[in-house]
Amino acid sequence: MAHRKKRMKLPNGYGSIKFLGKGRRCPYAVYPPVTEWTKKGPVTPKALGYKETWDDAYELLTTYNLEKQGKIKVNRNVYIDRTPTFAEVYEHFYHEKYFSAEKRLSEASRNSTRAAFKNCAEIHHMQFGQIKYDDLQKVINSCTLKHSSIELMVSLMHQMYRYAIKYEIIDKDYSQFLYIPKEEDDESGEPFTDDELQILWNDSSDYVTQMILIMCYSGYRIKAFENMEVNLEERYFKGGVKTRSSKERIVPIHSAIYDMVSDRYTDSNLLGCSVQAFRKSMYKKLSNLGLSNTASGKKHTPHDCRHTFSMLCEKYGVNENDRKRMMGHSFGADITNAKYGHRTLDDLRTEIEKIQTPICY
Repeated sequence: MAHRKKRMKLPNGYGSIKFLGKGRRCPYAVYPPVTEWTKKGPVTPKALGYKETWDDAYELLTTYNLEKQGKIKVNRNVYIDRTPTFAEVYEHFYHEKYFSAEKRLSEASRNSTRAAFKNCAEIHHMQFGQIKYDDLQKVINSCTLKHSSIELMVSLMHQMYRYAIKYEIIDKDYSQFLYIPKEEDDESGEPFTDDELQILWNDSSDYVTQMILIMCYSGYRIKAFENMEVNLEERYFKGGVKTRSSKERIVPIHSAIYDMVSDRYTDSNLLGCSVQAFRKSMYKKLSNLGLSNTASGKKHTPHDCRHTFSMLCEKYGVNENDRKRMMGHSFGADITNAKYGHRTLDDLRTEIEKIQTPICY
């Protein structure tokens, strides 16, 4: 077995060079001396940079110490940030995700990742360690593509930051604060009709049908139920996905579905399985009930439940602003409602309870 060449021991207080492992373009991380300690021990400082060879890393560390001693003057940007560019991190991330994993992902997934990267061209040249939250959000805000394309960009940024932190390229995830400023523009769907809702309620003892009804009478997207907060005592849901206005919103549990929620709630995943698995169960159940297709011939999907909630709110006179709040829609330029429209849980409960349910036969 081949061994790396043994290097000289660095002087005390000089800093350190760590080999991060094979498979990285710049595997040698350069760290300044430790200056902070806690009860748990020394705190590793932020890396000065990452180099391809040990000799290059030593040169960087030497430059740092000479400037620190006042023996030379160097532009701090020369050595403070030697992290690879966004494009370089992407290349290594892409290779690991699609060619190093045991499970091969689809061509469609690869195409989506490549498209998302292309749409981030504004920051391709930036060193990863210099990219801040404002840089990322600016890319998202300036994108004129559909909501689904922007979602892919945000997802890519999340994945790349997890990759960069894993390999100690950076130590802070700025992508976690990102949001999509525009409303969904591709949420097509058709609500269940009154007759279809009657059929669902007649089958409400079924476990899968119950979840369909829970989605119809809460307005949440199916993915939100993977980690939904459910407060049975105060009878409300809290959660959401997608845009900033839809995340962490509160929706009262309608009295008609409360027992269903209570019976199936064992942890944060009300679905009882993955989103993909529930979709399959839902399609099979709708087929058995003769509800596979909408009145116009389109296939009923989980997102039709969200459209159903919106339709029910409108039909039974739920306050329009409260309907927006419960569905997580943005108030846009309506600053009064967006910033000062404070509504209590009881206020929202009064509105959602206006929605009536069919009589079960």
